[in-house]
Amino acid sequence: MLHRTTETDNRIAGPVDIGSAQGEVSGVKESQLAALLTPILTQHGLELDALESVPAGKRRLLRVTVDGDGPDGHGPSLDDISEATRAISTALDDTDAVGDAAYTLEVSSRGTGRPLTEPKHWRRNQDRLVKITPNEGEPVTGRITASDDDGATLSVLVDPKKQTTEDQRWAYADIAKAMVQVELNRKNEEGNL
Repeated sequence: MLHRTTETDNRIAGPVDIGSAQGEVSGVKESQLAALLTPILTQHGLELDALESVPAGKRRLLRVTVDGDGPDGHGPSLDDISEATRAISTALDDTDAVGDAAYTLEVSSRGTGRPLTEPKHWRRNQDRLVKITPNEGEPVTGRITASDDDGATLSVLVDPKKQTTEDQRWAYADIAKAMVQVELNRKNEEGNL
């Protein structure tokens, strides 16, 4: 009898491409898994961002990283991920997509540890603080105030004493790397924590 467990969380998953050069995720056909998971995720308003399979003793840890707009347009909620996890678990149990080995399923969002690489990532992180490393020049930290298919506008603090900011427009082509910054004590509109 196979014992399969399912875990749902919102932990940050490391950057992993879907599948390996051989088209497999630790012996499981990447194309078969992607074909199985994609329509399930689409039904839940999500998209497949990455797959990773890691040996974990006698079992396998299958990490599925998802993304999507979510109810507020800023990424999937925990409820979205939880519902999708149940559907994925049922589908995996009903097929041989992961073979006969016992596995633990972990479904998570992209999290803040993944770089912003596509226009949709910028849109989903509107109003969040981001640090960009330009192709040329020094890194810049600012809040995403707008984004489109060509670039993003950041509100950048230019005078910390006066708390003055300026909008800077950045073309994606000019950005080498962009990472969302975690804010533990962000002030609201009235200046309160």
